Amino acid sequence: MDVLVGYATVHGSTRTIAERTAAVLSRAGRRAEARPMTEVEDADAYCSFVLGSAVHEQGWLPPARQFVRDNLDVLAPRPVWIFSVGMPAALRGPWRRMAAKELPAIEEGLPPGLGYRSHRLFSGVVEGDQLPRTGRLLFHLVGGRYGDFRDWRAVDGWATAIAGELRVDR
Repeated sequence: MDVLVGYATVHGSTRTIAERTAAVLSRAGRRAEARPMTEVEDADAYCSFVLGSAVHEQGWLPPARQFVRDNLDVLAPRPVWIFSVGMPAALRGPWRRMAAKELPAIEEGLPPGLGYRSHRLFSGVVEGDQLPRTGRLLFHLVGGRYGDFRDWRAVDGWATAIAGELRVDR
């Protein structure tokens, strides 16, 4: 297999973005598969990686960080792209502008030594039942909105750019 689009998800938004990314890469002539990072038995079987995780408390989920730690030796010499899925599009006003500051915070929490070509922050689906009661209250106070905020054009564009970079690398 050429490309692993590995993901860690809680509610499914990251999985659907990973699956869409793999589909775009496949249509561009790459053999790509999306699968949970916890189910990857041999990372060395892939030539390149697109890795993504849901973001909770400005960081990747533990299974995603663990996959990176366990496979740094495999990832280091190969092309790697990363993506994070949070809720920046669900926020309004000054809170939305603060979303840009989330990327550096996420990157600081990644295992040291992970090299990557680019990092994208996508918005996912935000529903009230995904948040604890206090989280719902805080979300309401900052003007948060519930809904599906996945931007498929942005995902497709990013995946198409990755496919282009992979063609050049050949």
